Amino acid sequence: MPDLLPALPDSEFRRVLCVVAHPDDVEYGTSSAVAMWTARGVDVAYLVLTRGEAGMDASPPDRTREVRTREQVTGSAAVGVTDVTFLEHPDGVLEYGLPLRRDIARRIREYRPDVVLTGSWELEFVAGLNMADHRVAGLATLDAVRDAGNRWVFTELLDGGLEPWQVRWLLVSGDSRATHGVEVTPDALQAGIASLEAHEEYLAGLPGHPAPKDMLPMIAAMQGRAMGVEHAVLFRTYDLQAPPPMLD
Repeated sequence: MPDLLPALPDSEFRRVLCVVAHPDDVEYGTSSAVAMWTARGVDVAYLVLTRGEAGMDASPPDRTREVRTREQVTGSAAVGVTDVTFLEHPDGVLEYGLPLRRDIARRIREYRPDVVLTGSWELEFVAGLNMADHRVAGLATLDAVRDAGNRWVFTELLDGGLEPWQVRWLLVSGDSRATHGVEVTPDALQAGIASLEAHEEYLAGLPGHPAPKDMLPMIAAMQGRAMGVEHAVLFRTYDLQAPPPMLD
């Protein structure tokens, strides 16, 4: 029998920044963990790199942008998050590069989180083949975490008064090599379901998409089995201030 995954050592978390490509990316399970954190007073903010304007086939981008922005704000509030920043990078063709890294590093220096959470940058993740925007967002966030702590990278941020900031933890959702999990209570799971249900118009345009109240408990139960609990959210966890594994 495989070893059970340990609980994420999140008792010291004070401020978490979630960085994702699109409106709704946090809501596919991760938001239940967010609900656990905000319920005990952890500050959580979202940085959404696009407005999701290419995500609704039957709706033109200008209208979709408004719909998905509004639905994201509502969904975030369902799990206790009111600090939501949207960038204007183009949906569907998000490009890895210095401008994206700079924008993420800027927000890290502004918000000064001890934890940054993003999605997997791997070609294959827990749900199968990972899409391009998700891979770009994850990899750019990984690099921006380091950029945010380096005084001599993006020195123009210093000119704006943004001093370097060292992030302690990097959490990656959707990674098939999860190392830790967050057990979620029934209340947190229901809040997570409500956060995805808030994307009502977006989900209505996805034929055959399962109802959040059916899908999210199933995912949380599957992940809970990896911890030996009823429901959980799993992460691959990096302690960026720990010695390299080879020196442990």
